[in-house]
Amino acid sequence: MPRFYFDLVLGMDYLRDDDGHELGSLQAAERDAMHTAGEIARSRLQNGSPEDIRVEVKDEHRQQVLAVTVSIRVDRIEPSHT
Repeated sequence: MPRFYFDLVLGMDYLRDDDGHELGSLQAAERDAMHTAGEIARSRLQNGSPEDIRVEVKDEHRQQVLAVTVSIRVDRIEPSHT
């Protein structure tokens, strides 16, 4: 089974996955990356941290094969006085 590494970029922090995970396919790695990004986003939002979250998936040669990014942007709109 191929090994995939899931490095995390949380705002300005970079967390390298040194162990990796054996998964059956790139599609399985993509699902895991989406799930991981969603869980981290949910946790960080509860703590008031709206920074971008990126999961970079790399293959057994440490070559990036895909990335999942969760970004939340708040635009405050001032009411117009017309």
